[in-house]
Amino acid sequence: MEDPELLGFEHMGLDPRLLQAVTDLGWSRPTLIQEKAIPLALEGKDLLARARTGSGKTAAYAIPMLQLLLHRKAIGPAVEQAVRGLVLVPTKDLARQAQSMIQQLAAYCARDIRVANVSAAEDSASQRAVLMEKPDIVVGTPSRILNHLQQDNLKLRDSLELLVVDEADLLFSFGFEEELKSLLCHLPRIYQAFLMSATFNEDVQALKELVLHNPVTLKLQESQLPGPDQLQQFQVVCETEEDKFLLLYALLKLSLIRGKSLLFVNTLERSYRLRLFLEQFSIPACVLNGELPLRSRCHIISQFNQGLYDCVIATDAEVLGPPVKGKGKQRGKGPKGERASDPEAGVARGIDFHHVCGVLNFDLPPTPEAYIHRAGRTARANNPGIVLTFVLPTEQSHLGKIEELLSGENGAPALLPYQFRMEEIEGFRYRRRDAMRSVTKQAIREARLKEIKEELLHSEKLKTYFEDNPRDLQLLRHDLPLHPAVVKPHLGNVPDYLVPPALRGLVRPHKKRKKPLSAKKAKKVKTQNPLRSFKHRGEKRRAEPS
Repeated sequence: MEDPELLGFEHMGLDPRLLQAVTDLGWSRPTLIQEKAIPLALEGKDLLARARTGSGKTAAYAIPMLQLLLHRKAIGPAVEQAVRGLVLVPTKDLARQAQSMIQQLAAYCARDIRVANVSAAEDSASQRAVLMEKPDIVVGTPSRILNHLQQDNLKLRDSLELLVVDEADLLFSFGFEEELKSLLCHLPRIYQAFLMSATFNEDVQALKELVLHNPVTLKLQESQLPGPDQLQQFQVVCETEEDKFLLLYALLKLSLIRGKSLLFVNTLERSYRLRLFLEQFSIPACVLNGELPLRSRCHIISQFNQGLYDCVIATDAEVLGPPVKGKGKQRGKGPKGERASDPEAGVARGIDFHHVCGVLNFDLPPTPEAYIHRAGRTARANNPGIVLTFVLPTEQSHLGKIEELLSGENGAPALLPYQFRMEEIEGFRYRRRDAMRSVTKQAIREARLKEIKEELLHSEKLKTYFEDNPRDLQLLRHDLPLHPAVVKPHLGNVPDYLVPPALRGLVRPHKKRKKPLSAKKAKKVKTQNPLRSFKHRGEKRRAEPS
């Protein structure tokens, strides 16, 4: 018998087409969750699996699901085409990502396995047509799946064989409890089920009782975040709210934080406040806003992954404020009566941000679990990363709960103090105050409204144009200045006398991004002879009268 520690994809009895797709994805060996979960799933067991974010949970359920469906079609009796697999996720962004991963794994068996994503509410008519063709696997949020079941667009009672609940610990916190209970009434009595989660809490225990039958529990012996050799975690105590803005300005403007960064705040209003503040200093950033169309959010993530942006500002998976329990009608509410127009638009959990060098918790996460989900956006796939958390003195007790969760059995502090002397950047303080005078509540409201209008225009009216002209879509940027208030040009530059002496050898001043050229200008620049242009300019200068 093979040593289970040496179990590879080729030893799992997978279909050759799946093995080829795995090879194309560059996976030489399964991750720990994949190594443990796939064989058990292929044996027909129900699974309750906990593994940290970024550990490969999606493939851990997608590979056995595809293998079981392919095996059934290959040797089983000929039966009517029907929906055999159902994947439930808490957000539309995760649904799109899960569908993409399943399709990549099914690349060489696309004729045998069809996957449909029905999470977008605005595509109900086209989804109805897709469901009439009875795809093998359907991916969606509980509310959208239930809606299609109630309208008889989707029938699962006589055909469903595999149910997956991904990011299970978030479903109830998104207010999907009632929808999920109603949805289960439309399923057969016997089916195989997988519950995948980054944490085990009361919600996951409740889901286990509802969905699973004699499950195997995989609680992998691994930390919820990578070790200190891969992920460095720091805390910096800011005496006032003003100090938080001051420190962030210094870190970004002096390029002390290099590479791509995610900035997390607790509310959407704070997202735009932060973006407008950075805009005053010519630091480009874009907000991943749940109010924007799904196409816009996906485009922002895609361009961030391609390296077009260095800084994205986001809120937690709840998008606007703390999680709600139970009542679906409250889903999307946030503090001060704010409401997300798209409450199923999650950010912090599960979304693949590529090569994120740093996560900055500008606002302290509301729960220890939220900290784990934020920190999980960096140090993925053996890449190094850093997490920097800003803390006010009044938040020390809450920070202690986070450290208690992270410290583990050895009791060593997980969040080390960030060695930064605030007195060295006192010269920047007047600039911070000058910038904040322009970041008013009225400016924030105008900025939000302006961006939503522009993104709706890009997403809807220009959708067909961009489909015909995909290169023009690459020129569409989301970090352009909103300018709802006066921007003072002098704030965009940092005089040498303001740079602390200890940092002058390390600092690389923030460079302003060049605007993308239009197709006409790009062609002109490409065809222009630089030597001829230089000679022409020299002759012109000589021709000028002295």
